[in-house]
Amino acid sequence: MSTEVPNHVAVIMDGNGRWAQERGLARSEGHRAGTENVRRIIRALVEAGVGYLTMFAFSTENWDRPDYEVGVLMELLGRSIESETPELHAEGVRIRHLGRLDRLPESLREAIERSAELTRNNTTITLSVAFDYGGREEIVSASRRLIEAGTAPEDVTERALEAELYTSGMPDPDLIIRTAGEMRMSNFLLWQSAYAEYYSTPTLWPDFDEGELDLALAEYQRRHRRFGRIDTAAPSRS
Repeated sequence: MSTEVPNHVAVIMDGNGRWAQERGLARSEGHRAGTENVRRIIRALVEAGVGYLTMFAFSTENWDRPDYEVGVLMELLGRSIESETPELHAEGVRIRHLGRLDRLPESLREAIERSAELTRNNTTITLSVAFDYGGREEIVSASRRLIEAGTAPEDVTERALEAELYTSGMPDPDLIIRTAGEMRMSNFLLWQSAYAEYYSTPTLWPDFDEGELDLALAEYQRRHRRFGRIDTAAPSRS
């Protein structure tokens, strides 16, 4: 079993609504509990030596949710940015936004931009928040930018396209964790996850604590990442 720690962990934070419903609470209370859980996972990953954390907070499809719930999610992100950024900055966390900004309320957009600018030189860990993010939309937008720049067909390479993605300059995720037992990617980091290890747990996101994270990291260390090659060091399965 390897002792290697993933450099980049991505998380699909699922189950906030179910967590609230199981407790007879409004779904908004589940989203609040899920937001509060982010900090302890950041700290645990820093202690583990992980360099990048990407969290899926709001997808392009989430706009189809009831207006009230969308409003709650916007409000929670805005409040979290305002309250958490100073401390995250003090701890050396670099904050990035992945996704569209043009559809967000102006106050939220400005708060996101301020947090990114304030923390842009930090090096402890890079926290990317995927908000109004969709993997297909990201690839289409990147392709359009190449076309608009007049890129010749023979110059459209993987490297050229990657430079236009929201994640430009970041390593691909090594491990993608999804909570609440779901087994699908939900349009998250479709290009970047080509060789990521996938881990699903039935634990709902607000209950995903340090112990649950340790289980995910331990499972990652049991995997043999071959990237299409033959790994002669891997145990035979014949």
